Amino acid sequence: MSNFDADRAYFEYLSGRSRLGLWYRRYYLYPRINRMLRGRVLDFGCGIGDFLGYRPDTAGAEINPHSVAHCVDNGHDARLIENDSIPWSDESFDGVVMDNVLEHIPSQRADAVIDEVLRVLKPGGTLLIGVPGRKGYAADPDHKCFYGESDLEQLMSAHGCRMRKLIHMPIGGAFADKHLTQYCIYAAFAKSMRGSPT
Repeated sequence: MSNFDADRAYFEYLSGRSRLGLWYRRYYLYPRINRMLRGRVLDFGCGIGDFLGYRPDTAGAEINPHSVAHCVDNGHDARLIENDSIPWSDESFDGVVMDNVLEHIPSQRADAVIDEVLRVLKPGGTLLIGVPGRKGYAADPDHKCFYGESDLEQLMSAHGCRMRKLIHMPIGGAFADKHLTQYCIYAAFAKSMRGSPT
């Protein structure tokens, strides 16, 4: 399958998600994660733009050209990530969201992606990362690297960020991690006031 066909297939997968899933995101998940964000926000890996439609003053960056076109057609500020570069200038955003994105990135590329995300985030700004639990991670063959709470904290500490808050969605605990595909952890990190380490 070509990259174009794979991108199209993933766009169609995202577009075909259930109404219940959309209801969960719009009325339960997004209100909770939005409380951790202020000001202008970038949704890195914005997909079909659900969060862009929910939260004003939010832009999207995405590697899938079909998803970007869909977002733009719906009136959102969404731009294509090319050559691993986010098409905004340094320190453009007060917050960045990576919701179920990091686990799709091979571990050897994660540091470079985090550096690029931190480049567009203002010092003191919030990077909010959501990753699936064990059952959700195992359910998607495109997942490349599993992150638990301590893994996230260690990764972001190496980039000069400190954890501000951690929440479990839709519920927490070992049962959810083991039995709910939808279970995710969301960790909000503060970018160092001095910027990210070089």
